Amino acid sequence: MPQVTGAEMVAALVPPPQFHSATFDTYRPDPEYPSQQAAKELLAAFSTPGSPAPKAGLFRRAKKLPPVKPGVYLDGGFGVGKTHLLAAIYHAMPARRKYFGSFIEYTALVGALGYQKTVDLFRGSQLLCIDEFELDDPGDTMVMTRLLGELVATGTRLAATSNTPPNALGEGRFAAQDFLREIQAMSDSFQTVRIDGTDYRQRAIDGVAVALDDAGYATAMDAAADRVVSDDPFTALVAHLARVHPSRYLRLIDGVDVIGLREVAQLDDQSAALRFVAFVDRAYDAQIPIRATGTALSDVFGEEMLAGGYRKKYQRAISRLIALTSS
Repeated sequence: MPQVTGAEMVAALVPPPQFHSATFDTYRPDPEYPSQQAAKELLAAFSTPGSPAPKAGLFRRAKKLPPVKPGVYLDGGFGVGKTHLLAAIYHAMPARRKYFGSFIEYTALVGALGYQKTVDLFRGSQLLCIDEFELDDPGDTMVMTRLLGELVATGTRLAATSNTPPNALGEGRFAAQDFLREIQAMSDSFQTVRIDGTDYRQRAIDGVAVALDDAGYATAMDAAADRVVSDDPFTALVAHLARVHPSRYLRLIDGVDVIGLREVAQLDDQSAALRFVAFVDRAYDAQIPIRATGTALSDVFGEEMLAGGYRKKYQRAISRLIALTSS
């Protein structure tokens, strides 16, 4: 039952360990998808604000530039390097005060500190990076719209990733009609940057998470005996996640080297599934391998879930589970 203070939550607003040294130079665009190179160049320019505009010559007018939006929005599928590019923006931006966090981390911070204290904390910052921007409920929509609106008004620049274009956020999850104005206002703050490609996590591995039999699981646990290993029934983990706020999941696995899950079974409760997605995101950020028995973790979300409004979250989690069980 980890406890996390507001100050600790703020201190954690940096890129996850696997992206601590991410740069534009270390991003390798796939030549099969030109949008990756185009995105890299556009975002590198965004990270160095203040470039002089072209001047008028003796016989020509200055080129009229389109209005510059305060934010960029990286839209694309899974595993095309959006988080790498987001971290590259963070590292490249010459800002004294900048923050990098997941959508859930920012909304959790508002819950911990209160809305006005969160605004005061971020006011004056030069950059706010938001990974996996999702709007899962109306409350999050209103909070993030207000927060970003206040920060943009005082000069904060924004960079965000998502698998959903900004004018489609919230679609299929709740009665969005009442919130279309807020969502559209938020969308207007971003220039959308489309990044196409295939999931790099699945280029060299099969598209199914590795499921071990009991003997294989025991062997894996023995092989990790000199490290910190968790060993839990899957249903027990799912039940425990309901008692811990998602903002504390990273602290829950802090110091763990391998996650062991026994007797995995398909989830039939949407709330439990979404909590498990948040847990997988934190495990992936920390690059903690998972060893599991029972149902393959890539099959843990049923067909009805994969056809619903949260399908992109589930698909991202499946991609990450395949990688973590194969590492």
